[in-house]
This record gives sequence, structure tokens and C-alpha cells, in this order.
Amino acid sequence: MNNYFVLLIGISAFFVSLLLQRLWISYCVRKSMSQRMKEYGPSHHLTLKAGTPSMGGVVFILTFLFFALIFCFVESFDLKTLLPLVGIPCTAGLIGFLDDFLKHKKNSSEGFSSLGKFFLQVFLSMPWVYFLVVSGNTQILYGIEVWGSVAGFLFLFLLVGSMNAVNITDGLDGLAAGCCAISFVGMLFLFNFSRLELLVCVVGLAISVSFLWHNAHPAKVFMGDTGSHFLGGLLASLCICSGNAMMLIPFAFIMGIETVSVILQLWSIHLRGKKIFRMSPIHHHFELIGWKETQVVTRFWLSHAVGMSVLIWGIGQILPK
Repeated sequence: MNNYFVLLIGISAFFVSLLLQRLWISYCVRKSMSQRMKEYGPSHHLTLKAGTPSMGGVVFILTFLFFALIFCFVESFDLKTLLPLVGIPCTAGLIGFLDDFLKHKKNSSEGFSSLGKFFLQVFLSMPWVYFLVVSGNTQILYGIEVWGSVAGFLFLFLLVGSMNAVNITDGLDGLAAGCCAISFVGMLFLFNFSRLELLVCVVGLAISVSFLWHNAHPAKVFMGDTGSHFLGGLLASLCICSGNAMMLIPFAFIMGIETVSVILQLWSIHLRGKKIFRMSPIHHHFELIGWKETQVVTRFWLSHAVGMSVLIWGIGQILPK
């Protein structure tokens, strides 16, 4: 594919997303649509972040669909390839949107129950997983294929896990968007993408980077569950659809660390009656021991890049040459 066309798509997606996000912020301010902060989070967030517009992920979906339509007009892509790459992240974003909308209607920091959201994620992900397996996508890593049922279970686990992991990571200004941007850059360098996969990844990168313009500390807008679910779905779909499902593990390195910190914290509280961290996810722990928010975010970005690189190198060492 013409590299200039790919560059043009990336630059265009960046500015379209940047403009739409500005318009979305203005709309949210007029309609008093702000995010209700969780009362069990850091106490200073209740005052510093209260009233910030949310659901910026709506712009992610609109921008993504707009460029997906452009791809359809410019190129004749196979429907079996196009549908999951576009449908999976948009379905994930829809789940997040429903949760955000419920929070807004209830004027609460809580939307669906944890169990209710999990069942919704599984229920709406299963048709896409079935579609992928029936279409013959059973490769999980560089030519390694597994039985269809095994692939389906793995894809479902990775997809639901990715949505939740990015959602958990989205707790500080710029943290989730920055980590996802780093992952998209890594994919562009590592994966032998098809034309469509390359374009989708470039648009995902442009959306993530443009969001940082408004979400950098102090944030003017939050992505909400809409955005975190969309980005989690996009990371998973790119890995799964390109035949590199297991590479989601390194490309979601810091998201995995955040998720494990929550699991360990809950396990310790229920079984030992003690906390391991001052607060989970672990980014809040570092806030409470004195790190500034910008320090936590920057250091987590660096940790994500290093951890991702080390895991990719390790996977490369154990794979057959």
C-alpha cells in the first residue's frame, strides 16, 4: 500500500478525532454531562476531577466508523476480514456506552453491576468469536494453530479480559490512552499486517494520540467505559484477526499488571483481612505514597514500553526459528 495514503489516513484521523472531541466537550458542558467520581477512589479525585466531561469514547467510535466507511469506498476488502476488525471494537464500545449511559441516568459512579457487565461482555462477544472460528481463524501465534473450540475459548477470554484491563487502567489522566498508543506503535513495527489491519491500527493510534491532547493532565474530558472498552476491543481484535492472539499479553503488559493488582488486593482482603497495596489498581497505590499524577502516568508509560519489549523478546526466543 502507498505509504503516503497510510500517512494521510493517520493525520486525517488525528485531526478529525481532535475536532470531534472538542465539540463533544462543549456538548457535555452544555448538557452538564460529567463523570461522577468513585467515592472509594483517592479522596483528592473527588474535588480535583469532579465535573469533568466524560464518555469521550463516543468520539472514538464515530471517528473509527467514519474511516471504516472510507476504507470500504477506497478498497474492496473481504467482508470476513472487515466485519470483525470493525465490529469487535464497536461492540465493545457499545457495552461501555450502555454502562456510561446508565451511570448518567442514575447520576452515580456505578452503572451495571460487575457481574452484569461481565455477562453482557461475554454475551455480545460470543457471536464475534464464533464468526472468527467458523471463518477459519484458529491461529494464535506465528503459524501455531489450535482446535476451533480451544481458539474460541481463548479469543473470548482475551477479548473480555482486554476490555476490562483497559477499563481498570483508565484511572489517571492520559494513562490508558498513552499505553494503548504505545501498543499500537509496537504492533505497526512488529506485525506483518494486511492492508486493512494496517489502516485500522493507524486509525486506532491516531485516536489514542489525539485524545491525549484533551486528556493530558489536567484532563478536559475522560474516555469513560465507552472509550476504554473500545480500545480494549481494538487491541484484542488486531491481535486475534492478524493471527497473533497471544501477542495481546505483551501488548497489554501494564494493563495486565493493573488487573493483577486488583485481583491480588481482593484476594488478600478476603482471605487474609489485609491489603497488599494502599489502594488498587496499583496506579492509585503510587499516588497515595506521594507520586504526582503526572509522574505515575509517565513512569507507567515507560514501564509499559519496557515490559512490552521484554516480553516480545522473550516470546521471540522460545518460538521455533
